[in-house]
Amino acid sequence: MTLRSDQHPDGTTTSTQRASAARQAITPELRRWIIEQAQAGYAAPVVLQSMRDAGWDEDVAADALEITLQEHLNDLAVQQGLPSAVRVPEPRLEESPAQVDCGDRTVNVLLAMAQPRIVVFGNLLSPEECDALIAAAEPRMARSLTVATKTGGEEINADRTSDGMFFQRGQSPLIQRIEERIARLLQWPIENGEGLQVLHYRPGAEYKPHYDYFDPAEPGTPSIIKRGGQRVGTLVMYLNTPEKGGGTTFPDVHLEVAPQRGNAVFFSYERPHPSTRTLHGGAPVIAGDKWIATKWLREREFQ
Repeated sequence: MTLRSDQHPDGTTTSTQRASAARQAITPELRRWIIEQAQAGYAAPVVLQSMRDAGWDEDVAADALEITLQEHLNDLAVQQGLPSAVRVPEPRLEESPAQVDCGDRTVNVLLAMAQPRIVVFGNLLSPEECDALIAAAEPRMARSLTVATKTGGEEINADRTSDGMFFQRGQSPLIQRIEERIARLLQWPIENGEGLQVLHYRPGAEYKPHYDYFDPAEPGTPSIIKRGGQRVGTLVMYLNTPEKGGGTTFPDVHLEVAPQRGNAVFFSYERPHPSTRTLHGGAPVIAGDKWIATKWLREREFQ
């Protein structure tokens, strides 16, 4: 496995040549070489080391490797008939931090999974904020509806046995503060988010496993995505801790996130397809009540 980047005949590189490598674009030849190494079974750290040995700046090499492999995987997926991948919200977790600074609050990172992309956060909301959201939502609760992808409207779904309501984006100082915190946490514009939804599950209530993206095969989807594109990410915030049950389940990866007041679970989906493995549900509440607030993120500004 060889790769050159303006090397001396003896294999060494000068600082000037390293600076030149740092400015070098990701050429078709470099992309082809990276893909060949991946197809040959070389792990990413091995390929990255080979690039460094050839004189590439480490940051440039890492970016080239990540971009090329992501694009290659997307090309393969499209060839197999899957929708193209799009950019998704992503918290800043490159260096595996235990905490993330969200400006007005420090949020803990409790779990991070790459495939599917699932991150569990602690301390996203204060107890006072949780109580305030419940108090503001409670007088306006009604039987929860789901988006009707066959028509583009809304409908009662037997799989969803909760009560709910929506806040308008920026509707109050409390909502605005939480939305700004979420935007900083997930590095995603506030305007690309739907209004915050609060849901109340009583004992026995649940939301059976489902996907949050809009099925491209359904006739109502084109009218739905006119308002801001596809959904690309979901943040579920727990406003209380039920006595028993009520976890957020991910059946494809056998994961269940326990609902703990102030915590949240985030997951993203780069294409509207089951290959994202983001099938999820709200397990039945066994004892006590469950209150959550959900934030859905769109590709573009949601209107």
